[in-house]
Amino acid sequence: MDGSPEASGPADPQRGVAPGRQESPEQRADRMWDDMLQEVRVSQTGAQILFGFLLSVAFTPRFATLSGFDKGLYVVTMLLGASATGALIAPVAFHRFLSGHDLKPELIKVAARLISTGLALLALTIGAALLLLLRTATSDNILAWALAALATAWFATAWLVLPWLVLRRAERRRAPGS
Repeated sequence: MDGSPEASGPADPQRGVAPGRQESPEQRADRMWDDMLQEVRVSQTGAQILFGFLLSVAFTPRFATLSGFDKGLYVVTMLLGASATGALIAPVAFHRFLSGHDLKPELIKVAARLISTGLALLALTIGAALLLLLRTATSDNILAWALAALATAWFATAWLVLPWLVLRRAERRRAPGS
């Protein structure tokens, strides 16, 4: 690898060439890192705002009247929210620590896992927060559980199933003999 842009064409993992792009492995790593930062900015902000609102719940007069189950659900929701926030902020800390050590490809792999973990934790946080809110607002446990489960299923569909289906469809199109 001489660092020069590669010819456009099929992907070659050995040389780090992305399909349809003319970029060196270093340029590809920079592009991927920039893309990841954009993803983190959106999800991290949402997680932090939700976590901030959740923090204030324990200081409201109504909190003292919650059942033991709901207080436990609140604690679990807070732990999920803190974990989501930590996972979504971690790629920035990794980058700061590893910057200048020529480890961007490794950083991208770890950051991708952290972002995926953070998104999963964020979906669970939202589901748990919805459950707590709906149990309190409706006083109907069955409805609250059903709606929270539906919302969580929507996140799983939108964030996991649909991207997986798009990827599989693209792989089938690219397969030889298609």
